[in-house]
Amino acid sequence: MSLSKKILTASAIATFVGSTGLASAATEVQWWHAMGGTNGERVNKIAADFNATQSDYKVVPVYKGNYTETMTAAVAAFRAKKQPHIVQVFEVGTATMMAAKGAVYPVEQVMKDAGEPFDKSQYLPAVISYYQTSQGELLSMPFNSSTPVLWYNKDAFKKAGVSSPPKTWDDMKSASEKLVAAGYKCGFSFGWQSWVMIENYGSWHNLAMGTKENGFAGLDTNFTFNNDKVKARLASIADWSKDKLFTYGGRRGDSLSMYTNGECGMWMNSSAYYGSIKKQAKFEFGQTMLPLDTNAASKPQNSIIGGATLWVLKGHDKDDYKGVAKFMTYLSSSEVQAWWHQETGYVPITTPAYELSKKQGFYNSNPGTDTAIKQLSLNTPTPNSRGLRFGNFVQIRDILNEEMEAIWSGKKTAAEGLDDAASRGDKLLRKFERANM
Repeated sequence: MSLSKKILTASAIATFVGSTGLASAATEVQWWHAMGGTNGERVNKIAADFNATQSDYKVVPVYKGNYTETMTAAVAAFRAKKQPHIVQVFEVGTATMMAAKGAVYPVEQVMKDAGEPFDKSQYLPAVISYYQTSQGELLSMPFNSSTPVLWYNKDAFKKAGVSSPPKTWDDMKSASEKLVAAGYKCGFSFGWQSWVMIENYGSWHNLAMGTKENGFAGLDTNFTFNNDKVKARLASIADWSKDKLFTYGGRRGDSLSMYTNGECGMWMNSSAYYGSIKKQAKFEFGQTMLPLDTNAASKPQNSIIGGATLWVLKGHDKDDYKGVAKFMTYLSSSEVQAWWHQETGYVPITTPAYELSKKQGFYNSNPGTDTAIKQLSLNTPTPNSRGLRFGNFVQIRDILNEEMEAIWSGKKTAAEGLDDAASRGDKLLRKFERANM
């Protein structure tokens, strides 16, 4: 055989070996997520950094749209047997994921089956309690967990003569009056209003949002958020809007610009807006705990999380899940969680990651950035403050938004809007219950 033929033969064999996978190739782990923009870039970095630590597995992050779109895509993909290994699902999708029979591989079981070390005692109780079964098994891995805080404009406070951040709703009114008198267009606004003013208002004041431990103890639950305390608070806020003490700015994060451009001196929304506020605000800002309604409680209980977790879906080769487990270990490591927390404002999911952030001096350099952690860990969660597990809650949040907007516009009183929201929501609870009996 000529030298040229030998070279061609060797080349052909090498090509064949590579194309048929006989050469060692990393097993791909598909990760569908809902993180766009800068956070999407951070997700890509986490995956790339994990991939660089070993050569057996390659995590491939894929952006699938917003939270609802991502969860819907994953459910459809599972039915078509084309599901990813990991999917990011927001907290209100928990009941839906639990009802997806045969689809979910509980993350705690994934870790056990793969022989991967997993110590639940390291995780913040307020974070993992939301995603555990009644037997204590962790269903999904906390990833981007946050809680609402009160953001405030320090420069505006100084100009308006507000001496300290509000601690109560009476303080909110007083500070807002001073801000408006000083020329600001509004005292405060908030985003994700159902999460902030219904769900977290309830947990902060240890008020049940629904029966059956907010849905954790059974599907036959009914809403109770239309209680006198919540009605009174929303009625006050609606009344304050007449004097621009409060201005409504949208259902989600739409009102962020009202705060960062200096229109409103205060804003109640997720701690995870830290990165955006730091980038956009041209003023000194701070964050503090949610205000206490002294007519509803004598002291605060704890806030509840928002954000999302990573769910593992069944249907892949056993060896794939070893890679999933190793990635979950990497993701929850102190170094990764501290970095993610400091970059985004999401809380670190473990106590060691929180302690590492302390050791690194992050909270000393950025005062207030541990507010979310303190709120979540303020007290041991009660059945009223553990979180929520209501079926069809994505649609129910839309109902709450509609009814709250009717309150802000003056079309309904707070009592009418909340009663109508509870009635409409209960119908969807019954629909979910019937479908999962």
